[in-house]
Amino acid sequence: MAETNRCGWAKNELAIAYHDAEWGVPLHDDRGLFELLILEGAQAGLSWDTILRKREAYREAFDGFDPVRVARYSEVRCAELMENDGIVRNRLKIASAVRNAKAFLETQKQFRSFDSYIW
Repeated sequence: MAETNRCGWAKNELAIAYHDAEWGVPLHDDRGLFELLILEGAQAGLSWDTILRKREAYREAFDGFDPVRVARYSEVRCAELMENDGIVRNRLKIASAVRNAKAFLETQKQFRSFDSYIW
């Protein structure tokens, strides 16, 4: 049986699973692309391992990465997210997720899908 060839950064179970199943694999699903947009924004200044450990909490906190719902988040909802210790509790990162959801929806309108825009 052939040994799997992995990048040096894939050292723990979550990173290995991400590396083997997702990293470098083209993604054409708008919901999945929105998820990555939110997670990459949260990752700024942090390690990707930190975000992978918090990924499920993000999925729950951000309504399954539904851009329509996230775009409607109020200041009250954003304040609630600041109390969620399962995610990165940074006011600006949370606000950017809401702004990015709105921009994501506008991009979908203009290009028929976010996938069409980036691919």
